[in-house]
Amino acid sequence: MAKKAEATPAPTPAAEPRAFRKTRQGIVVSNKMDKTVVVKIERRVQHPLYGKVVLRTTKFKAHDIIGCDEGDRVEIMETRPISKEKRWRVTQILEKVK
Repeated sequence: MAKKAEATPAPTPAAEPRAFRKTRQGIVVSNKMDKTVVVKIERRVQHPLYGKVVLRTTKFKAHDIIGCDEGDRVEIMETRPISKEKRWRVTQILEKVK
């Protein structure tokens, strides 16, 4: 009887590590949609000409399965597109509204 040569699996290329995902902290402005919250993020930037610090606000729609309320401080993380405008998801509630 001839022995069959055992097939060894081909070495797979090393799995590339996942890219760094952006995280932001903000306040929930609206939770009226199903599984979606609107998070307001404020950042301070210096005016390019006058040098005064100006407050800039951006709103993001984030996927929420935790169950946030309006006024909660949350952390959101960048993710794959979930819908037309949702590209973020809520990772944790940092501070509940009182």
